[in-house]
Amino acid sequence: MAKHHSVDTPFGIAARRKPFLAIATGLFCCTALTTPAFADDAADEPADGEIVVTGSLDALPVTDVGSVFGFEKTLVETPRSASTISSEQMERFGITDIYDLVAQSPGAFTNSFFGVGGALDIRGTPGETYFRGMRRLDNPGNYPTPIAASDRIDIVRGPASPIYGPSKTGGYMNFVPKTARVKGGSYLSEPEGKVTFTGGSWEKADLSAEIRGPGKLGTQEFGYSLYAEVEDSGSYYRNMSTKQTILQGSFDTDLAPGLRLEFGGMYQNYKGQQNGGWNRVTQDLVDNGTYITGAAQPLDLNGDGQISASEVHSQYGSLSVFGGYGCGNYSSFATAFTDACLTDYYPQLALTDAGTAKLSRKDTLTGKNDRLDNRSTTFYADLIYKGDGPFSIKNQMFYDSYENYNENSYGFSQFHDSWVFEDKIVAQLDIENSAGKFSIQASPSIRYTHFKHGDDYTYEYFNRVDLTVGYNALSDRLLALECPFTDQAGYTASDCGFTNYVTGHYTDLAMAGLVDLDFNFGLDITAGARYDRVKATSRYLTQYMLDETQPDVPSASGSDGGWSWTASASYKLPFGLIPYVTLARQTTLIAGQGAELYAEDIASGTFMSASKLKEAGIKGSFLDNRLYAALSVYQQERTDYNRQSITVNQAVKTKGLEAEVRWSVDDHLLLTGAYTRTKVYNLTALEGGTLFSFFGAEDLVNVTDPSLYFGGQPIGLVAIPDKNASRRAGIPTNLYSATATYAFDNGLALSGSVVKVPSVYSGQSQVVKLPAYTLVDLSASYETGPWLFRLVVKNATNEKYFRANFTEIFGSTIVLPEKPRSFQGTISYKF
Repeated sequence: MAKHHSVDTPFGIAARRKPFLAIATGLFCCTALTTPAFADDAADEPADGEIVVTGSLDALPVTDVGSVFGFEKTLVETPRSASTISSEQMERFGITDIYDLVAQSPGAFTNSFFGVGGALDIRGTPGETYFRGMRRLDNPGNYPTPIAASDRIDIVRGPASPIYGPSKTGGYMNFVPKTARVKGGSYLSEPEGKVTFTGGSWEKADLSAEIRGPGKLGTQEFGYSLYAEVEDSGSYYRNMSTKQTILQGSFDTDLAPGLRLEFGGMYQNYKGQQNGGWNRVTQDLVDNGTYITGAAQPLDLNGDGQISASEVHSQYGSLSVFGGYGCGNYSSFATAFTDACLTDYYPQLALTDAGTAKLSRKDTLTGKNDRLDNRSTTFYADLIYKGDGPFSIKNQMFYDSYENYNENSYGFSQFHDSWVFEDKIVAQLDIENSAGKFSIQASPSIRYTHFKHGDDYTYEYFNRVDLTVGYNALSDRLLALECPFTDQAGYTASDCGFTNYVTGHYTDLAMAGLVDLDFNFGLDITAGARYDRVKATSRYLTQYMLDETQPDVPSASGSDGGWSWTASASYKLPFGLIPYVTLARQTTLIAGQGAELYAEDIASGTFMSASKLKEAGIKGSFLDNRLYAALSVYQQERTDYNRQSITVNQAVKTKGLEAEVRWSVDDHLLLTGAYTRTKVYNLTALEGGTLFSFFGAEDLVNVTDPSLYFGGQPIGLVAIPDKNASRRAGIPTNLYSATATYAFDNGLALSGSVVKVPSVYSGQSQVVKLPAYTLVDLSASYETGPWLFRLVVKNATNEKYFRANFTEIFGSTIVLPEKPRSFQGTISYKF
């Protein structure tokens, strides 16, 4: 029998954005005059057999989801640790980016990736992003992942099902866009829509509009859902802003009895900046805001106001100093640096006029000319046959692309021009008899990825800029993207070449099979396997690269294969309890930030690896499905430690516990709570005994004055003598969160969330500790007729807190001070 969870609550209205009040007012007037009133028709009523829990904001996991294994099972019945966040939850609590999701789901605490909310860290390691069950291109910090257009977000902890293909160890987010059908599966009888305007602190301005309904092309009936969002907002931080446009459409039509076509897409044009946070990090800076000031020594020989690679190289070779080798202290560790070493051998690293000042949290590494521009396009088309018999088949086509340009004045630039196309068939046979219900899936697929990627970081110096002054000729790097080698100024690759510039493609041919054996006596077994064969080609464009970064392997082609499998068992006990156990092995591709593979990895056969998972837990749904609780313990790790992408796919071992409770007390009150215990170990560091790092002030214990080297960058190896030293920094061991919302009968609703985070180290060397904090967000909304008004207060207690940034390499060098108390107000009109 089909099960469905519908919602009857006075506050199911999307809280989102604005540009200008005049535009919003005009849209409100136009839609009010031209669009029929909200339909209250039979299409919105729950079908027979559906589970209806009023007042729950769709937060209870009683709806069928296929985002974990591919079978339409509820999360209660699914033997994996996973959570869903509905659009109603996101709207009620004012969730605007992925960092807000930590209050709604265990295992979702995320370090900063230069201030951009791209993908969640799940179970303490970078996760994947899926769109309707299809894997998107990697996005650690290429652009903020849009969440406003989602009907729900599934957060699955641990590697993906064999049906979904190679994925990372930690887990993934699956975005389910707003659909063209109502929850019962029928088309709407009349159009309905909404216009929403959100403004707030730091000139936040966001306007969104959505409409969905039935349509007809000739005699062909279809459903549609259209969403648009435009944002033009300022920022708490200096030199930062957000301008973006998001367009999304979903269409759905029945071509014949049992045959359905679903297609649509999303376009996002984002313009903003990355935020590296504070530089010149000391414990005193974190604790008291005391910043070491001073100017770096001049390097600009031609007087153009910027430092080119050739100007650094011709004078000093590099301002990055590896260990104490140049001083005769033949050691790669931070202890090799002394006052005498720096003053006698590296005087060019010293600041002039050094002093101290109190640093504002607004002053960060983002410069006036920094940019992060990203255009992403996603299309999908699903042809689904499900007749009256036991057989069904679905063909899914999926396309995802981005063009990304990233420039940071301290010395980093990057671009991606990559796209992926995937076609996947899932054929399913369902058998039901006196023993139970059994399902079998077979899924061949082909996935082609084309990439073009370049990055420029050879002369990257965070500490040269004095944040109390800002960038000038002493600190502003000439970046590779600023001079494309045909510039009238006559720049060459030696002036501002790329560290890497690589292009290529790879094709993944795969076959997967999955079975679900649901016996009537309570036992449910899910098992499956997959084989991926990946053929790859990669080539460096050496003419655009610096002389000092020319590759040993300029090009390579090759292929590799890998098995994935999963086996799970659960049992329905009395009183609604379902214990389960899962074992799995998951193949993963070691691709980079722009989906790129490198020639040396293909040549050495190290571009594929795998992870394994052991998980056990117990779930339950009680009180007529108003109360849900889940507890899981797990251990997962990479099987190969030889190769990792430090940015997006690390070789780690994670152990932890996740607990979650959701309780719709009555039609008015909803409570949730979560506890996460996580320990993440970098296996590459543990195996090798060291990890490469930029050294910060607290690392150089034998140097009394950090101003002696802030004009450059000491680098070297951090010792990893034991398992505790290999712990990934920035991820709290114990994390607590809770939410509550109460809807009164008069249209008023109050909500709040709290997240308690203990102190963490900012970097792998464990020398700077970020303080513990408790983050409280509050909101109040009022609905009258078609109008809704909402006020959200984020960081209501004005907590001062920090987020670790790229902890493996830069954690002791930079840290992101988070925003103080802020306000956002929303006006929404539905029609």
